[in-house]
Amino acid sequence: MSGPRRYVEIANLTKSYPGPSGGEAVIVQDFDLSISEGEFVSLIGHSGCGKSTVLSIAAGLVDATKGGVAVAGREIDGPGPDRGVVFQAPCLLPWLSALENVCLGVDQVFARRPRAERRAIALHALELVGLADARNQRPAELSAGMRQRVGIARAFALSPRVLLLDEPFGMLDSLTRMELQDVLVDLLAQERMTVLMVTHDVDEALLLSDRVAMMTSGPAARLGGILKVPFGRPRVRRALLETAEYYALREELIGFLGSQAAHGASETETETRVETTPRPIEEEEREAVA
Repeated sequence: MSGPRRYVEIANLTKSYPGPSGGEAVIVQDFDLSISEGEFVSLIGHSGCGKSTVLSIAAGLVDATKGGVAVAGREIDGPGPDRGVVFQAPCLLPWLSALENVCLGVDQVFARRPRAERRAIALHALELVGLADARNQRPAELSAGMRQRVGIARAFALSPRVLLLDEPFGMLDSLTRMELQDVLVDLLAQERMTVLMVTHDVDEALLLSDRVAMMTSGPAARLGGILKVPFGRPRVRRALLETAEYYALREELIGFLGSQAAHGASETETETRVETTPRPIEEEEREAVA
């Protein structure tokens, strides 16, 4: 019996920009990564290594200098509804309600469907993230976590083949971040998607991912290694924290990031939000509330 098919193929990906002195600044060079259908892969590395560049190219928002990205065997040539994207900031239109913000994408992708059906799709997406009761509120009336829930709903409403997450919880406090990680776990248990997520957070990567792709520090960053996460999904945070294997994997990721810093990463590239010692979840919650 054959295994899961490769669904997203990132091959020989290189991105460079003209340098200030006339040469080229190479951000990512010869980056290769395959993601199987239904797999969740996190991309981790120091700030400035090009993680978001890889994700933006996969989303079709940035052109590659060399190489390319294929989804379901077809090379992408721009943005498309087959790829849902959630950014660090949800970028909601402030004069529209939560429901109207979700409807924007739904109306474009499902333009031929009746208006009532499109509205029902958007409302269902808000229900999935727990915001049905806030559907008529505008972004200014929502907390940061609620606004990001709208951003997640907007992506899920399009029923994409691939979900691309660019540090979706990076601007949230610890408690809200954990709540939304659990929301994502529940959503993916209901609607299994192929996911590529950029993150700085080692614990987030281990909670959510089937594999963690580790990028070397830039310039000319490459794939430095892949860590397989053996835990089944969906996962329960507290159960993971009770296993010795979790901490061994955590130390392996932190060790890789530390080795990249030791090999010449600049101060701006070493701003990685990881902790060097595990802390009980209750301590994180107390800090978040304080």
